[in-house]
Amino acid sequence: MIEILYLAVAGALGTVSRYLLSGGVYRLMGSDFAYGTLCVNILGSFVIGLIMQVGINTDVIPRSLMVVITTGFLGAFTTFSAFSYETISYVENGVWVMAAINIIANVVICLLATWAGITVGKMAFGGA
Repeated sequence: MIEILYLAVAGALGTVSRYLLSGGVYRLMGSDFAYGTLCVNILGSFVIGLIMQVGINTDVIPRSLMVVITTGFLGAFTTFSAFSYETISYVENGVWVMAAINIIANVVICLLATWAGITVGKMAFGGA
């Protein structure tokens, strides 16, 4: 039960961190491109790679802390980090087809799903 509480707190911190970092980057660089999201996704991808590598291969990061950081904080900060880690894991294991399927599924299908959600929202609730 305490792990669930830690996950919730880490998730809240991840959400606030994403909001602050992304907003700061947009204020600094403008909103002509998704700079804030890109920055968050790159940072989250780096952090999950680091945490998983150290957590799985050493005793430096306890498993429970690894879960709280990756699932709690990074899960709220960016889900792109999990996608990146899983894709690199396939590549490192030589499962190139699975890596390609993961990329296509997460990028193309999720973009199509986003478009579908926008379309359904427009149809159901109007708007531009």
